[in-house]
Amino acid sequence: MDLSTEYLGLKLENPLVPSASPLSRDLATAKMLEDAGASALVMYSLFEEEISAEDYLMESFLYSQDIGHNEADGYLPASSSYQTKTDEYLAQIFSLKQSLSIPVIASLNGVTTGGWVDHALEIQQAGADALELNVYYVAANTQQTGRQVEQLYLDLLIELKQHINIPLVMKLSPYFSSVSSMVSKLQQHGVNGVSLFNRFYQPSIDLETLGIVPELNLSTSQESLLAMRWIGYLYGQVDVSLAATGGIHTSEDVIRMLLSGADVTHLCSTLLKNGPDHISVILAGMEQWMEEHEYESVSQLKGSVSKLHASDPAALERCNYLQVLKSYKS
Repeated sequence: MDLSTEYLGLKLENPLVPSASPLSRDLATAKMLEDAGASALVMYSLFEEEISAEDYLMESFLYSQDIGHNEADGYLPASSSYQTKTDEYLAQIFSLKQSLSIPVIASLNGVTTGGWVDHALEIQQAGADALELNVYYVAANTQQTGRQVEQLYLDLLIELKQHINIPLVMKLSPYFSSVSSMVSKLQQHGVNGVSLFNRFYQPSIDLETLGIVPELNLSTSQESLLAMRWIGYLYGQVDVSLAATGGIHTSEDVIRMLLSGADVTHLCSTLLKNGPDHISVILAGMEQWMEEHEYESVSQLKGSVSKLHASDPAALERCNYLQVLKSYKS
């Protein structure tokens, strides 16, 4: 049985790719993911805000102090020996590439174009096989239009394509007015793939302190249906790699994504919950389902229930809304 797939021009043994998470921070855990069957690995994200804050502290502590005694300079750490978060990230790329035989995809999370380009160049030089652009942008400004938000993503891609040679994948949120149009525009400007969808975490309010507090909840399989639907729309309509992310926990979730047209499925919450070896469980479930339904390869089933090939394409669209509402029973 041939489980191989192609993603960002990379030939992968199967469609299971651990997404950006703390699991890639440890070499031993990354090796466990590979041994369990992961076909590639997306590293944890390097956050531009953290780097900017660190640079500011370094500037204040090492370069902007006037303590009045030259001999006291010896008490300050040598800046050349101080390892920044960027240094740590680049070192981890190198270590993962030395330890693993599968592709290593770096992940950048940022806002400003200048910051992205500088760090992307360093990541490319460190040996990453591809780069995921994890754009976590919340459009909260009432004066900012949807077109302006789209342009932020496009400007970033255009700038990076002038400097970066490795494949670029844009991780999108589901909040664009037209996801299909946005992906089409990204394709026109040279993106190699899109990842659907970025999972925005929603803060909560502490009722005692009335402060805004972070709240982390792992995904559920139900959340994967959003990406499944949009990948089903996009398959065959755009010429970029399609990655499904968010809510993929079981072999059934993976199969549905592939039937819709996904090239790979990103796994995170299920690995945090069940451990790296859960990849082997999902692979075994995939093989069993494919054997029972007489599929010989992933390429054979990929996209067969997309809008392009579905026996009832309208089921993906609005008429399905009415059927769902009618199906409810108290």
